Amino acid sequence: MSGFSKTSLASVLLSTALIFNASAQYRDSAGYDDLFDSETASALRAHVRNLSAASLEGRAAGSQGEAEAASYLEQTFKDYGIDLLEFNSGNIFGINNGSDTLTSRNVVGFIQGSDPKLADRYIVVGARMDNRGSDSYSIDGRSVERIYSGANGNASGMALMLELARMLGTNAIALGRSVLFVGFGASSQSYAGAWYFLNRQFSDSDRIDAMVNLDCVGTLYNGFYAYTASNNDLNTVLRSLEGELLPLRPEVVSFETYPSDHRAFYAREIPSISFSTGKFAEYNTERDTGSIIDYSGMEKELEYVYACVVRLSRLGASPLFHNALPDDKGRESAVIPYYECDVKPTFLNSSDPRQFLTKWVYAYLKYPREAVENGIQGTVMVEFIIGADGKVRDARVVRSVSELLDAEALKVVSASPKWKPGKVKGVKVPCSMTLPVEFRLEKSRKGSFGINDIIVTK
Repeated sequence: MSGFSKTSLASVLLSTALIFNASAQYRDSAGYDDLFDSETASALRAHVRNLSAASLEGRAAGSQGEAEAASYLEQTFKDYGIDLLEFNSGNIFGINNGSDTLTSRNVVGFIQGSDPKLADRYIVVGARMDNRGSDSYSIDGRSVERIYSGANGNASGMALMLELARMLGTNAIALGRSVLFVGFGASSQSYAGAWYFLNRQFSDSDRIDAMVNLDCVGTLYNGFYAYTASNNDLNTVLRSLEGELLPLRPEVVSFETYPSDHRAFYAREIPSISFSTGKFAEYNTERDTGSIIDYSGMEKELEYVYACVVRLSRLGASPLFHNALPDDKGRESAVIPYYECDVKPTFLNSSDPRQFLTKWVYAYLKYPREAVENGIQGTVMVEFIIGADGKVRDARVVRSVSELLDAEALKVVSASPKWKPGKVKGVKVPCSMTLPVEFRLEKSRKGSFGINDIIVTK
């Protein structure tokens, strides 16, 4: 203790505690989880923090907050060495909301593909920039402002897009096609930014071969989902990634988790994948803040989306929007994704695919005894066609668990009664659908397996 008195030592300890506490006041997380972040998770956290900051006031379409989010995307693209594109028509557009005109904008980054035969074709990666903004309410006669920060919806999607651009920028040689990264303005205004990009801004939109949408991707604890509108070619791409050493894989679903900018691309018949981590309780509330985000989970998603975009960019043939398959009479007819039907196919008077699962599949599914004895469980993804005559045909497994469970799932789906077929422009059409068939076991008290009720995700 030479050189220090008890008094001076106490003063030093007190000063240190005060400095520590002062810095702790400015931490933006509830705990110290970020101390253990990887470099990528730390970058994702910083992006979400900046894009969902209270100063942006919820990034309402056409607001100063949305403009600041656009500026943040632009500057980050520049910092990452990503080229920014300016167009003759401009990046700024107006939206007539009935009483006046709002001004919004798109931000477009670009990485040139490395394959001379494919570089003039494009993959678009998009994320919406705007959110609900803010409003006020009264408490005991006092006005209180409420800010919808939108950390998961959709600062998370923008953050993932930025880090994807960084990864692809450092490994551009892996890309066949060129990649466009688009922050869409005024997405909540009928996907205005996506419509403007496709119809006014980007003159080569007929050269876009696929679109990847990132919206609400920050809550991996709710699952990880890919919506392809049952497009056969995109489902094939996702299946091809199952053999890769990736930290996770999405559940391919036949119903949208959230409507988003991919809808504008569907309208132009561009095959699209929308990635999301599913429904979350804080959606469109002031509780959607950085505290609910799973940054390590986002890093895992990033690895998957990176592999997916690279695979899409290197496809020899462009994915088809409508896949031609033989109909019941051997003729070629376009198979329409479930989502694209004007009138969706119905089972027992319901167009919700879960009706088919609960009223037919799980009612008649039998858990194979051998699978029970060996503790085999999981979710089999089955793709099938509902013909123009309402008959189910061409059922096949697109994600396998085991031969036993695959065979049982195929048997029950293939034995389906007739549906009321889907229609496009009043004409009955064959329609493709992909559904999860879940087999789940639970251990008895003695430790042996017994058949549990099949679980249906509501």
